[in-house]
Amino acid sequence: MCEGGKNLSEYRTISGYTRQEANPLTHTMEDYLEMICRLSRETGFVRVHQLAETLHVKPSSVTKMAKQLQQQGLIEYQPYGYIRLTGEGAAEGEYLLYRHNVLLRFLRLVNGGDNLEEAEQMEHFFSKKTVRNLERILDEYERRGMHLKS
Repeated sequence: MCEGGKNLSEYRTISGYTRQEANPLTHTMEDYLEMICRLSRETGFVRVHQLAETLHVKPSSVTKMAKQLQQQGLIEYQPYGYIRLTGEGAAEGEYLLYRHNVLLRFLRLVNGGDNLEEAEQMEHFFSKKTVRNLERILDEYERRGMHLKS
């Protein structure tokens, strides 16, 4: 037994925990879907070159990922055309944006300033329950006008 009453057999590496998850989306797929959702809010679609520029990847990488997301039923994509979210893709993308924003709010409360890179890295490891509970804590802090001291 270790601290917290956990057996040593319950511990894993990051990749071990990732393999245990039931989520069919990889972290990279989540990043693409989140950005497609963000970029398509105004026009309802995004182009391959726009997504490539925003994510700092090659257009060929976007094309490859678009095919994978299309196979998952999350986007509609035609080569040399637009990328559009399906209903399921839009719902998942909105959740990913929500999760991102909650973690960014949390990091701003804890650290102040810009924490985009840290939020981008952390967001893949939080459960929906944890994200909801973090939001509740943040809402309560804001409601009470509470701030952490630097």
